[in-house]
Amino acid sequence: PRLQALIKVALENNRDLRIATARIAEARALYGIQSADRYPNVNLNASGTASLTPASISATGNSIRANRIDVNASLVSFELDFWGRVSSLNAAAKANYLATESAQRAFRLSLIADVANAYLSVLELRERTQLTEETLKGRESIRQLISRRRDVGVANELDYLQAEGAYQAALAERANLERQLVAAENQLDFLLGTPAKQIGNPPAGRTLAEQNIVSYGLNDVSAEVLLQRPDVMAAEQRLIATNANIGAARAGFFPRISLTSSIGFASRSLAGLFNSDTGAWSFQPVLSLPLFDAGRTAANVDVATARKNIAVAEYEKIIQQAFREVADLLAAREKLDVQLTAQKTNENLQSQRVRLVEARYKAGIANHIEVLDAQRELYAAQQSSLQLRRTIYSTAAQLYKALAGECTQC
Repeated sequence: PRLQALIKVALENNRDLRIATARIAEARALYGIQSADRYPNVNLNASGTASLTPASISATGNSIRANRIDVNASLVSFELDFWGRVSSLNAAAKANYLATESAQRAFRLSLIADVANAYLSVLELRERTQLTEETLKGRESIRQLISRRRDVGVANELDYLQAEGAYQAALAERANLERQLVAAENQLDFLLGTPAKQIGNPPAGRTLAEQNIVSYGLNDVSAEVLLQRPDVMAAEQRLIATNANIGAARAGFFPRISLTSSIGFASRSLAGLFNSDTGAWSFQPVLSLPLFDAGRTAANVDVATARKNIAVAEYEKIIQQAFREVADLLAAREKLDVQLTAQKTNENLQSQRVRLVEARYKAGIANHIEVLDAQRELYAAQQSSLQLRRTIYSTAAQLYKALAGECTQC
C-alpha cells in the first residue's frame, strides 16, 4: 500500500512524465494541422481601396479618383489530392501522434518500475543500516570484554587489535550504507517530484521480509501480451509513419493541381456594394508538373525508403528485446527463489555457528579469531539475504514493466 501511494504521487508530480504528456498534446496538434490540408480553406475577406491619379500622368489629362470596396469568400490554394500526397502526409502525422502517445505510456510504465526499484533500494539500505548498527553494538561489547580481559591478563594485545579492527570496519560500513541511503532517498524524491517526507499520512510500509513472493512461471504468460507493450506499439506506429512518407515522396513525381478562387461583391461605394450588378468572382487552377529538379524528388524517395528500412529493423529489434527481456526476468525469478532459500538456510547455519563459537570462547575453548570469523560470515550472510530479497522484488517490478503492466502476480 505504501508503494502504491508513492507511485500515485509520482504519476501526478514527476516532471519527465509531464514533459511526455505535453509532447502528446504537441503531436496531436501537429496531426490536426496536417489533417486540415485535406479540406479546402475558405476565408471571408473585406477590403477597400481609394486612389488618386494626377492629371499629369492620367490618360485623360484629368485627375482621376477611384474607390473600390470588395467583399468575397475565397478558396485558398486547395490541392486536389489525385496521387495521395496529402493523405499520405496525414497518415504519417497520425502515426507519429500515436507513436508519441505509446511512448508516453512506455515512460509511465518505466516510471512505475523506477519508483518501485527506488523504494525497494531505500528499504534494503535502511534494513542493512539497521543490521550494521546491531553488529556495531555487538562488536563494541566484544571489544570492551576483550579490553577488560586484557587488563587482567587473560587476553593478549593481538585479540584486542583484532576486536578493534572489526569494530572500526563495522563503523566504516555503517557510514558507507548511510551515504548510499541518502542517495537512494534523493533518487526516490526526484522520481516522486516531491520529497517523500512531505507526503501526508502515507500508508504504513512493510519490511523486505514482510513482502509477498509470488511464483510466476513461463506457462502463465501469453506471448501476445508483448504486442501490447507500448514501446512495441510506438515502433509499429513509427514504421507506419515512415511507410506513409514514401507515398508522399513518390507523389512528387506527378503533377500537382491547386485551386484558388473567390466569389463576392465589388463596388465603388459601400452603399451600392450588394446591388444586383456588383457580383464578382475569380477562378485560378494551377497545374504544376516537375520537369527537372536535379534528382531532388528521387532523392526524397530514397530517403523515405531508407528511413522505412531503419524503422523495420528497429521494430524487429524491439520485438526481439521484448522476448529476451521477459525470458530473462522469468528465468531470474525462478532461480532467485532457489537462491534465496539456500541463502536463508546458510544464514540460519551461520547464526547457530556464532552462538556455539561465542559459547566456546566464553568457556575458554575457542580463540577470538574463531569468533570474529563466525561473526563476519553471519554478517555477510544477513547482508546477502537482504540484497537478494530486494533483487527479487526489483525483478518483479521490471517484469511488470516488461509485460506492459499485464502481470497481475508479479
